[in-house]
This record gives sequence, structure tokens and C-alpha cells, in this order.
Amino acid sequence: MPSKKIAAFTPYFTEDEAGQVRAAFLAAGHLEGDASVSDFIVRATMREVKRLQRKHNGGRLWSPVMAGGLRRGQRTRDEMQHRNEEV
Repeated sequence: MPSKKIAAFTPYFTEDEAGQVRAAFLAAGHLEGDASVSDFIVRATMREVKRLQRKHNGGRLWSPVMAGGLRRGQRTRDEMQHRNEEV
């Protein structure tokens, strides 16, 4: 089976978030089968995508959005203060 092309995608974390991502990967990534922190982030992100598909799209895949179709850059301070996080 041919491998799929890897798309570059850069998330932005605060220093505290990044520290927790690295710590979680170091503590449990190998137990979960993650070979790299990128594997860990992809697995966690896709788990959330699937949750959102179930909750907001009847469990169906969304139509893909091509590269360049989203706003670029980091969150604004206002966005960071008002984002919805269930921690």
C-alpha cells in the first residue's frame, strides 16, 4: 500500500501547554505506541476530530479543507482568553 503524503501543519502552544505535551509524551507516549511527539499530537488531534464529527456531523467525515483554506498564525490574546477548553 503506498504511503500517504504528509502535510505540514504547525500548532502553536503556550510554554505551559508545550511543557505538558512534552511531559505527557515522555511519560506515556511509548506506552501508547507513539514513536515521536508528532505521532502523539496527531493521535490526540485525530481523536478530537472524530469526537467532533460524532457530535456535530452525524459521525460523518467532513469535506476536506485544502492547504491555504484557513486563517494562519497564532491566536490573539482575546481568543486565548475566550476559547472553549474542557480540561
